[in-house]
Order: sequence, then structure tokens, then C-alpha cells
Amino acid sequence: MKNTLHSSSYTPNQDTHDYQNDLTNELSTANGYTAGGATGGSKTISTTNNVLKLDQADPAWTSSGAGFTARIRVLADTTPGTAATNPLYMWMDFGQNETASGGGTFTIQENASGIGTVTPANAPGFP
Repeated sequence: MKNTLHSSSYTPNQDTHDYQNDLTNELSTANGYTAGGATGGSKTISTTNNVLKLDQADPAWTSSGAGFTARIRVLADTTPGTAATNPLYMWMDFGQNETASGGGTFTIQENASGIGTVTPANAPGFP
């Protein structure tokens, strides 16, 4: 799972953005951010009472130089191996541009309950 950061110029589209090749305006490799994103650590996927829960350790980037600014975080499964086949899990809009100044740490604190959940409606046979 990869966490990528994007500028405010990226507009997520839940209807058409399904793979990494649909993403635009990812931050460039500079000032502590590496294009392609950070690999999620301590990933867990669990199912309880038909609710699928996804979680990971808080992703963090240590900025340098002028730092960097991001507005959107996207999570993608990079197991398939190509941008055209790596599915997107979810995205998060920070609500405003967030900046990491030189030497500061840009951390996304995941919710204690997990990054997200999926609850199927009327899905016979869901484990």
C-alpha cells in the first residue's frame, strides 16, 4: 500500500479514478518527499461482523530545504505492479493546503479506529 501526496490541483473523482494511472498532480521528488509515495507500515485488514477495516501506521515524511505543501492523500495497492493495474483504496482531502517546513515532519495521524471501513449492504456470501 502506498500513500501519495498531491497538490490542490488534483481533483479526486470517485466515479472514474480507479487506478493509479488516473492520479494527477502528485508532489515531485524534492525537499523530503519522494514521488511514488511512502509505503504504509504495519498494515492490517480485518473483518468483524461483515465490516472490513483497513489500518496502517501513521505515514510520515521529514521535510528538508524549502519543505513541501500537499492538499490530498491517496492510498493505493501497488501489489499488481503497474499504474494501470494498481487499484486506489481511498483518498483524503486535508481541507486546506498543509505545509511541512524544512526539517519538520509531515505526519498523517490515522484514526484509532482505522483508516476506513467497508460495510456491504445485502451482500450474500460476504465472509
